[in-house]
Amino acid sequence: MSCWAAQAIDRCRNTQGVAVNAPVTTELPVVVIGAGPVGLAAAAHLVDQGIEPLVLEAGRTAGASVREWSHVRLFSTWGEVVDPAAEKLLAPTGWTRPDPAAYPSGGDWADLYLQPLADVLGDRVRTGAAVTGVSRAGRDRIVDADREQQPFVVHITHADGGEERVFARAVIDASGTWATPSPAGGSGLPALGERTAADRVTYRVPDLKEPAVRARYAGRRTAVIGSGASAFTALAYLADLATSDDGAGTKGVWILRRGISGSTFGGGEADQLPARGALGLAAKAAVDAGHADAVTGFRTEAIERDGDGRLVLVGEDGRRLDAVDEVIVLTGFRPDLSFLAELRLGLDERLQAPVALAPLIDPNQHSCGTVYPHGHRELAHPEQGVYLVGMKSYGRAPTFLAMTGYEQVRSVAAVIAGDIEAADKVELTLPETGVCGGAGLFDAPEADQNGGGCCAPAPRLVPLGAPAAVGAPAEQAPADGCCGS
Repeated sequence: MSCWAAQAIDRCRNTQGVAVNAPVTTELPVVVIGAGPVGLAAAAHLVDQGIEPLVLEAGRTAGASVREWSHVRLFSTWGEVVDPAAEKLLAPTGWTRPDPAAYPSGGDWADLYLQPLADVLGDRVRTGAAVTGVSRAGRDRIVDADREQQPFVVHITHADGGEERVFARAVIDASGTWATPSPAGGSGLPALGERTAADRVTYRVPDLKEPAVRARYAGRRTAVIGSGASAFTALAYLADLATSDDGAGTKGVWILRRGISGSTFGGGEADQLPARGALGLAAKAAVDAGHADAVTGFRTEAIERDGDGRLVLVGEDGRRLDAVDEVIVLTGFRPDLSFLAELRLGLDERLQAPVALAPLIDPNQHSCGTVYPHGHRELAHPEQGVYLVGMKSYGRAPTFLAMTGYEQVRSVAAVIAGDIEAADKVELTLPETGVCGGAGLFDAPEADQNGGGCCAPAPRLVPLGAPAAVGAPAEQAPADGCCGS
């Protein structure tokens, strides 16, 4: 019997009551936080290495966060979002990967891949188990003595309110960032009035196929705050609604913190992920067709209500925009580090990503899709045996792709197994976005054209023409390529 739970901890202690170190600690599982794409892939790689994983998922099902954007189509193909070790684990069940060239929706990804993978892993995956704290057994973050010889202790709150703690030889945090979206405020803080306007504000791309959601936006004026793939998707969806029989009068107001430049609409035809490029072109078509007005250089300071209860966005420069009925905030995500407070993490002060990884993904310097191959060394922390992987490893940086996370956890599983050679052999080639320049240049929009030399040439933006074509990319072209869990 392994000593996973608190009631079995005596089996992991010597006669003096002191926790034993490495030889017995290796009998403990590796706790993986999050049963999303990267968390389940981590479990598959650990099983492949002969190591028992224990996956703790706060949601009711595997891929719970992915299911929250089940209506959104990925801009990565099936061939790019299935982990090799996971496929190996699934193969004996008769599972076959869907058409590698097809683009799954979030719902497809969850139903056809994540849930079958969780089923194969069986009771190694626990749902309704929210991790509320991680530390070293008997050591808070201050204590040095014998720290690395102690197992990790993980506190869990179950869906029924019950609490538990388990012990682990290592911890892989793949909990993602979906639950902690960034606010509308241009300073990184919620805009004044943002919380009280919660009934009119959402931080997700709305599913306009749902009748109640569709009625919320049809014929209304909606502000979309953000400049990434999610904002492109929302604008394309609203444009499609505007051209439908029940959507007359639907209007988008696209709020950009910087000006319009060659990279505003993404990489277009220069993007090595064609569907990702198509998203930007769909957003441009929405603007060109008059279904959305772009407001540039606007950093939201406050959200106020007018006499009719509609929302007025106020900028840091004093500008007040015409009232809108709804606000969709798509300004990115940030990691929840609260339950890791007793661990010694080495995080970049800007991105909240591991210090060795941060320079490779820093949008202040570049926004290229290609990231230097990285694995356990770039993901390491002063607290040995703990790794942040997947979207959480990127902190606040954007442009994360599933294949990045799969290679991360392959390397991490190998180093936990003691195979340093395999762990260090990191190979990853990501498709470039066709976009150069960084977010740090948002006050000088022209500076990001042809800058940096790390990307393809500035894209040739092709107008999509008639309004009827605007909705097509939203339906046919994948609309998101990031892992949401």
